[in-house]
Amino acid sequence: MSDHEVKKVEGLPENAYFELAPGEEYVPVMSPKENVPEVNIWSVLWGLVMAVIFSAAAAYLGLKIGQVFEAAIPIAIIAVGLSTAFKRNKALGENVIIQSIGATSGSIVAGAIFTLPALYILELEVEFYQIFLASLFGGFLGILFLIPFRKYFVAEMHGKFPFPEATATTEVLVAGEKGGNQALVLVSSGIIGGLYDFIIATFGLWSEVFSTRVLEVGQSVADKFKLVFKLNVGAAVMGLGYIVGLKYAAIIAGGSFVAWFVIIPVFAYLGDFINVPIGANVDLLIKQMSAEQIFSNYVRHIGIGGIAMAGLIGIIKSSGIIKTAFSLGFKEIFGGKDGQSNNQLRTQKDLPMKIIVSGIVVTAIMIFIFFMLGVVSNVLHAIVGLLIVLIIAFLFTTVAANAIAIVGTNPVSGMTLMTLILSSIILVSVGLTGEAGMVSALIIGGVVCTALSVAGAFVTDLKIGYWLGSSPYKQEKWKFLGTVVSAATVGWVIMLLNDTYGFVGSDLPAPQANAMAAVIQPLMSNQPAPWMMYIAGAFMALILTMIKVPALAFALGMYLPLELNTPILVGGMIAHFVSTRSKDDELNKARRERGTLIASGFIAGGALMGVVSVILRSLGADWRMSEWAESHSAELVGIVMFALICMYMIWDSLRAKKN
Repeated sequence: MSDHEVKKVEGLPENAYFELAPGEEYVPVMSPKENVPEVNIWSVLWGLVMAVIFSAAAAYLGLKIGQVFEAAIPIAIIAVGLSTAFKRNKALGENVIIQSIGATSGSIVAGAIFTLPALYILELEVEFYQIFLASLFGGFLGILFLIPFRKYFVAEMHGKFPFPEATATTEVLVAGEKGGNQALVLVSSGIIGGLYDFIIATFGLWSEVFSTRVLEVGQSVADKFKLVFKLNVGAAVMGLGYIVGLKYAAIIAGGSFVAWFVIIPVFAYLGDFINVPIGANVDLLIKQMSAEQIFSNYVRHIGIGGIAMAGLIGIIKSSGIIKTAFSLGFKEIFGGKDGQSNNQLRTQKDLPMKIIVSGIVVTAIMIFIFFMLGVVSNVLHAIVGLLIVLIIAFLFTTVAANAIAIVGTNPVSGMTLMTLILSSIILVSVGLTGEAGMVSALIIGGVVCTALSVAGAFVTDLKIGYWLGSSPYKQEKWKFLGTVVSAATVGWVIMLLNDTYGFVGSDLPAPQANAMAAVIQPLMSNQPAPWMMYIAGAFMALILTMIKVPALAFALGMYLPLELNTPILVGGMIAHFVSTRSKDDELNKARRERGTLIASGFIAGGALMGVVSVILRSLGADWRMSEWAESHSAELVGIVMFALICMYMIWDSLRAKKN
């Protein structure tokens, strides 16, 4: 086995991505029988630095476009670059720990920003400790609930789940150990994408959104038929589309196109004959509304209903896995077996079950105290809130892990929406309504959302460790520290962004949080909710499932603004283009992988410079030429710049050579 130490890493074993034959064993890259460098000052310190930086960047981007980029790939590339620059020997184990601690950022951010900004949107009282503790306890629950299912997802189902994101990250780490120029590609594209998006956000040299209203005929069509096409010209959003890929980008855009080019014009046509305002809190007649107002007041609710139903369908489809995982966890926790032995290989050791059970109990007590003293001030309401959190978080943990394992996408927003609806109904039934009810439901939703997000992302970390030969108990132990740092960073960034921009009618639309606020306000204020729209969306999701179209992606497209879905489609089209130009499959693969590095650079660079721009503006350095940036001329400059950044991405991706 010492060959693993002497011999240079050649890549993953041949059976890494395939089901094992009876009696066949998977031997990871790092020998399970040897102790390898994993946890030390270097790996922990860099992991925490990555957690802080990417928490801030992901929060900004997520509140802007409604999607949180997964930090695992950029962090893995940076870790590889650092270990190469400092000439560290056998850095693979350290890089896994850096990635695992740092990647907590994306999952904590997703949990926080999908729900907690709704507290600001609804103009409720919010304290830093509420955001911090909701994210912290949710993160702890996600880790603790997932650990009993690690063996099932990463070992027993080896080769049966594709784990797309874990695959990409693992390939980056292996390539780094082999040597290469990945870090250089990422850094250069990060600088280009970062400067591009920084110029838009800070100086406004060109518009961020291009619209067909720039043309006279486009303005006329928008006014008369409510038909308008919009495109965000940011590099980060286009890069996100590249990584999403053409299939899902097309489905998301398809939902958006149905909303904007079918449903909105139909509403507008019928609105010409309706002379009373329709809907809760709506004062305008439909014929007086712009396309954007029709979308906000009506069509987006159809998307919300679709997301909720897609989450329910996901649970039903995953019922077998939930049952298996629940049974496995129950036996591990209550079966009297510790699951550990002195002879057990380090790659098979998890944290002992007594620690997991103790952790869940302590976390549950802390959540109860938090709800009691910081949210509801009522024992019954605190107990009800705790039960909602524990039951729903545990039930949905396997759904989140399963979704990540199969498609690399966690339907956390749909499941959280269901959590909000269920918790609102339950809280109202025990007498908690009004503002106190809204705060309670949103913080409960924040805890659950973070738990599901962290559980889904953590299964990716554990699969990476399984392929490469890391010690799972070390990944599990240090994940808690990453959660603490990420939760504190996210709380600070959300408060900073609210003070700088606000989340209503600003540059940070916080689409998911606005959707949550739209759902919860009528439920808690005894106002009529747009149930007909929700029901229409639910039936749409059922029909899409019948014809085998991913309902969640389509429904997301229906409630995210059009200008954010169109560049995602462009990015997906570029990914398809560069990976199919050659008849040589190896060359296509190399081009696709180089493009993934460039896209990751655009995402990380754009998001990071967005945070820098926010900090500058919060310090009073407002250099944006707002009047010019909102002109049609600036929109035309914007579409030209977008074409240039797309051409650069295609050109640089096609420069890839076969290994």
